[in-house]
Amino acid sequence: MIIAELAIFPTSEGVSVSRFVKEALRAIEKSGLKSETGGMSTTIEAPDLPALFQVITRAHEALVKMGVQRIHIDLRVDHRLDKEASIESKLKAIGKR
Repeated sequence: MIIAELAIFPTSEGVSVSRFVKEALRAIEKSGLKSETGGMSTTIEAPDLPALFQVITRAHEALVKMGVQRIHIDLRVDHRLDKEASIESKLKAIGKR
């Protein structure tokens, strides 16, 4: 399982970008992948890199369709191969669940 942290937002649309972030989040939620959104980013569980990049592509396309001129993407990926990991297991490991 891949656990990724994603922040995606336009940098060309002024100081308030929440309406754009909402559209990107809709694309992530439609993917069917488990995700949790926080104040600054969304954590996504994906079975493999193609599935992860597909959801990032859909979020990106949602912003492009809205006419934004510049998009910023921050992505951090944890692909653990020695044992199964999930958002839940990571949070339990640090006492947050």
